[in-house]
Amino acid sequence: MPSRVLRFRSSPPAVPARRALLLPVLFVSSLLTLSLTLVTLVTPAAADSSAPGTIRPSDPLSQAAVDHFYTLDHDAAIHDFEIIVARHPNDPFALNHLLSALLVRELYRMGAINTGEYTNDSFIGLAHRPADPAQKERIKQIVQQAEKIEDAELNRNPDNVDMLYARGVTRAQFALYTGLIERAWFSALRNAVGARHDHERVLELDPQYTAAKLVVGTHNYVVGNLSFAVKVAVALVGLGGDKQKGIQYLYDAYRANCETSVDAGMVLLVFLRREHRYDDALEIAAALTPRFSRNYLLPIEQGNLLRASGKLDQAEEQYRRVWQNGREGKYGNLHYEMAGVALGDVLRAEKKYAAAGAAYEQWSRSGIAPKGRPWSRRNVRSDPKPRSGAKKIPSRAGCRFRQCHS
Repeated sequence: MPSRVLRFRSSPPAVPARRALLLPVLFVSSLLTLSLTLVTLVTPAAADSSAPGTIRPSDPLSQAAVDHFYTLDHDAAIHDFEIIVARHPNDPFALNHLLSALLVRELYRMGAINTGEYTNDSFIGLAHRPADPAQKERIKQIVQQAEKIEDAELNRNPDNVDMLYARGVTRAQFALYTGLIERAWFSALRNAVGARHDHERVLELDPQYTAAKLVVGTHNYVVGNLSFAVKVAVALVGLGGDKQKGIQYLYDAYRANCETSVDAGMVLLVFLRREHRYDDALEIAAALTPRFSRNYLLPIEQGNLLRASGKLDQAEEQYRRVWQNGREGKYGNLHYEMAGVALGDVLRAEKKYAAAGAAYEQWSRSGIAPKGRPWSRRNVRSDPKPRSGAKKIPSRAGCRFRQCHS
């Protein structure tokens, strides 16, 4: 991992020095919902909480809502969570679930859900579609509603681990919102630090509250990767970090016997990829993918990991499998077609130019390829030297995930 906070392939825009110090913390926040994870949906056994793995609050719709969420059926998940909130209006866990679903749906619509963007530190400069103003207001309203309940309970009992945990989740998600949607760096920093402190306090009061290790572990990993000079600067706002401790905390959460393992596992996919620990990441991806068969992002990420590790033949096979499963209706109306452009990239890297052109052309007919771009066989060069007048297709076929969703 590079020691500098930011790296740009071209000349970077002017960035105030103070803002640069905030980026690692924002990175922490953004990772909390990468690949459509919730910060967490469950509470492990604690002094006065429900049984391990039980979704809070206890409601007949909770499991269905969670299943809809992880299989990318955002509208159905939001519908179910809204009913749950109506039944439990004073439960911050119910509000946090709805907040997660609304936030992830909006990030998905904006095109900001792409693990490839977070494998280096340049993601902060990437632009996405503007957020829907109505959704922004709704997200902020739910944050305020949840924090009002959490703060009131904590005023009565500052050591209420459930409320500390719930407030940490709310703060973490609001840090994600302010960072990736509002681009308000100082607000993102304040909420991310608050989330970590809340969950560290949870672990002090109850070391068995494993779900809290997700936020704390993520922060530890990111801060632990910074250069010494930046670590000193970040320590001024109350953050320390230990890379190995962060990974271990995430593995603890992943291996816990509760739904929290899904969230930690998905965060580990990103961190292990950054660490070039591809086999470890592939092991997690292989374990998670069968659990959410309609989620096409997980098998595509397996292909990305295989490609990053140099196993191009296996990556090619994986992308073809995703494409075929999509054609057979396995992913419903989700945009599995992104596997086509990934397949084209792999084939081109293998110098199989004709096959790459066919993959790009097939993808261009899917209806989600950006207009005005050269998605045909004749534009993929068939030899190492570019032909006169030929248009070269850039890496990832010139299209990031955010450009391909409406």
